[in-house]
Amino acid sequence: MSQDPRYVYFFDNDAFKETNRPGFRRRVITGENLQLCFWRIADQAAGSVIHRHADTEQLGIVFRGALDFRIGTEENVEDRTVLGPGDTYIANPGVWHGDSIFHGDEEYRECWILDVFAPPRDDLKEKV
Repeated sequence: MSQDPRYVYFFDNDAFKETNRPGFRRRVITGENLQLCFWRIADQAAGSVIHRHADTEQLGIVFRGALDFRIGTEENVEDRTVLGPGDTYIANPGVWHGDSIFHGDEEYRECWILDVFAPPRDDLKEKV
């Protein structure tokens, strides 16, 4: 018996879509109150700028590789934090984060990050 695809999503390499930033692929799954963005980012991919979300909370978990980034209450936060597999960050609404350096793992040469947004971001919703 197969599951309704609105409730169950399987890992599918073809479901990851290229973005307008070279080396960044993502898969977005949006629910009523939260959203999952599964990033697969090539080793040393460029294009991450420091930013913040006014009305959205973001929780990120690194699964492969490493994320070297800045996070804090001020846009000019200088301290960098390095997260590896299993490490998590949370950016409450208004918290600055980004200016990231992505380090790929040995197997895929990618950094895998799961970002959860609540409420969902309109700019990440799939276009129908």
